[in-house]
Amino acid sequence: MKKVALLLLVLLGVAHFATLGRCEDDVAEEKDAADGEDDSDDEYEEDDDTELKEENGVLVFTNGNYDTFMEGKDTVLVEFYAPWCGHCKQFAPEYEKIAQTLKENDPPIPVAKVDATVATTLASRFEVSGYPTIKIMKNGEPVDYDGARTEKAIVARVKEVAHPDWKPPPDATLVLTKENFDETVNNAEIILVEFYAPWCGHCKSLAPEYEKAAKELSQRSPPIPLAKVDGTIENELATRFGVTGYPTIKIFRKGKVFDYNGPREHRGIVTHMEDQSGPPSIQIQAVKQVQELIKEGDDAVIVGVFSSDQDAAYGIYSEACNSLREDFNFRHTFNSEVAKMLKASPGQIVLAQPEKFGSKYEPASHTLAVKDSTLVSEVQEFFKKHAIPLVGHRKPSNDAKRYTKRPLVVVYYGIDFSFDYRKATQFWRAKVLEVAKDFPEYTFAIGDEEDYAEELKGLGLSDSGEEVNVGILANEEKKFAMEPEEFDADVLREFVLAFKKGKLKPIIKSQPVPKNNKGPVKIVVGKTFEEIVMDKEKDVLIEFYAPWCGHCKKLDPVYLALGKKYKGEKNLVIAKMDATANDVPNKSYKTEGFPTIYFAPSNSKQNPIKFEGGDRTVEDFSKFLEEHSTKLSQKKEEL
Repeated sequence: MKKVALLLLVLLGVAHFATLGRCEDDVAEEKDAADGEDDSDDEYEEDDDTELKEENGVLVFTNGNYDTFMEGKDTVLVEFYAPWCGHCKQFAPEYEKIAQTLKENDPPIPVAKVDATVATTLASRFEVSGYPTIKIMKNGEPVDYDGARTEKAIVARVKEVAHPDWKPPPDATLVLTKENFDETVNNAEIILVEFYAPWCGHCKSLAPEYEKAAKELSQRSPPIPLAKVDGTIENELATRFGVTGYPTIKIFRKGKVFDYNGPREHRGIVTHMEDQSGPPSIQIQAVKQVQELIKEGDDAVIVGVFSSDQDAAYGIYSEACNSLREDFNFRHTFNSEVAKMLKASPGQIVLAQPEKFGSKYEPASHTLAVKDSTLVSEVQEFFKKHAIPLVGHRKPSNDAKRYTKRPLVVVYYGIDFSFDYRKATQFWRAKVLEVAKDFPEYTFAIGDEEDYAEELKGLGLSDSGEEVNVGILANEEKKFAMEPEEFDADVLREFVLAFKKGKLKPIIKSQPVPKNNKGPVKIVVGKTFEEIVMDKEKDVLIEFYAPWCGHCKKLDPVYLALGKKYKGEKNLVIAKMDATANDVPNKSYKTEGFPTIYFAPSNSKQNPIKFEGGDRTVEDFSKFLEEHSTKLSQKKEEL
C-alpha cells in the first residue's frame, strides 16, 4: 500500500507541474499576442460566443455578441482591457461604479467591457493599441475618450455624447486637395502636411495622435495648422513632393517644403512644431553669450553677423538655417561688439569649435562672406563642411547628425571632459590628432567605450583588455578592428595605413559555421554569406529572420516544405539567415523588417529581387522562383 500511495503522490506531482507549465505558457502566449509578437491565427477566439454575460453590472462583449447588441443603440460606453494590465485592474472598481451610475440614467446607458486579448478581431477593428482604451459608441461609431479616468469625468462626457443634439466636432486637421493645396501652403507661415493612404496601418495609428495635435496647435496664438492629403487620390501632389511611402510628413513655410523628422505622437508633434515655428536662429546681444558657447559648448558655434534684420545676407542665412535647424544650433547678431569679438564684418558667418576641440592642426574658426549672389546651398555646404573638428567627440546624441561620412576612424576609451578627467581624455585625443592631420580623406573621432559597448562587441573588442581600442567603419558592409595592443600614435598610424592599402580583413559578426548543412534549407551565417548567397553558379532564395518574430515562426514549416520541394535542384539553394546574430555583408540585401526574403539570381547577385506581395505559401514561392530563376530545370511549362 505504501508503494501505491507513493506512486499516486508522484503522479499527482507530475500532473501538478505539467499544469503549472501549461498555465505559464498560456500567459506567455497571451502577453505575446498583446505585444504583437505572436502572429498566429486567433485559434482561441470564441467567434461563436453570442451569449451576452454581465459581471458586476458591466456587460461583457465578445466577437460574437457585439454587433447584435449594438443594433439600434444610441450610446454605449466600452472599455477594452487586458487581464494582466495593472492600470486596468486599478480602474475596474471605478468602471463598475460608472456602470451603476449610467444604469440609473434616464434613459439608461449600457456600459460594457472587452477582453482585447481574447476578442482580438473586435480590438483590431477599433484599432486598440493600449490598455485600458475607452470608447463611447455613438450610433455604432467610436468617439475616443482621453480624459480623466474618474467616475465624474467619464459619466459627464458620456451624458454629453448621449444628448440627442450632440454632433461630433469637425476635425481640426485640414483636408488638402489639388484645388486648395497651393493656396493653403503658400499663405501659411508654417504648416504640417501628412500624405497618407487609407489602407496604411501606420497612417491609421498616426491619425488620432495627429488629430489631437491639430486641435491643440489650432488653439495656440498664432495657430499652427496641420493638414492631410490622401496620396492615393491626389497622385499629382504625392508625385510632386516625392512621396514614395506612407505616411510621409512635410513642413511647409510659405510654400517652401522641408522634411519632418519629429515624433509621431500627440505631445511630441506639438512640441516639435512649436519649436519649428520660431525663428531658426537665436539672436545674440552680448559678447559674453558667445564666450560661454565657445568655452563650455559641445558642438560647433555658428553665428551670423549682420547689420540688421533687413540685411539681404540675413535673409539668405535664415533660409539656409531653416532646413538644417534640427542638425545645428544657429545664432545671429546685429551687435558691433560681438562682431568685433568674432573678428567679423556684417554679412559674414563665423563657425567656431568649442575650446576643448581646438588643436594646433586646424584653424580656431572659419568665415563665410554672404553676398547677394550667394546660394542658400553654398551656405549650407559651409555648415556641413566645418561642422566637426579634426577629432571630435562622437556620441549617440550626435552620431546621426555629424558622423555619417565614411570611412570613420573611431578611438574608444573612457571619455570625460569634466575638470577632474579632462587631462586624461585630452592625452589620448592628442595622439589621435597626430595621425588625423595626415589623413584628411578620413573622419576621425573619439567615442566613449560605454556608449558604444555594442559596437565594440561587433568589432570583437569588448574583451580586449586594452585601455584604448580602435575600429574603422568603412561603409555599410565593412568594418575593421585594430589588433589589441598598447595604444600610441605610431600604432594608430600603422593601422590606418594598412586600411588605406587594403591589407586589413573586415570583421563580420557571425554565428559558428554549421558543421552539418545538408538539410533542405541551408543555414547561412555571416562568414558563409559570400560563399553561399553570392555563388555565381547558383540561384539562391534567402530569408532573413529574427528568432523572436512571430511571422518568421509561422513561415518555418512553409519554408521547410519549399526546401524539400526543390532539394533535387543542384543549382537552386533555399537558405535562411538569423539577421540578428549575423552581419549581412552586402548593402544590396537591406533588411528593415522580418522576415525579409530575397532571390539572388546567379547572373545578378548585386541586384537581388525582393519577394513581396505574395501570400508566403509554397505555391506562391514556387511561382516566384519559376518566374525569376536562371537555373531551374523543372520550370512549369504553363508558366
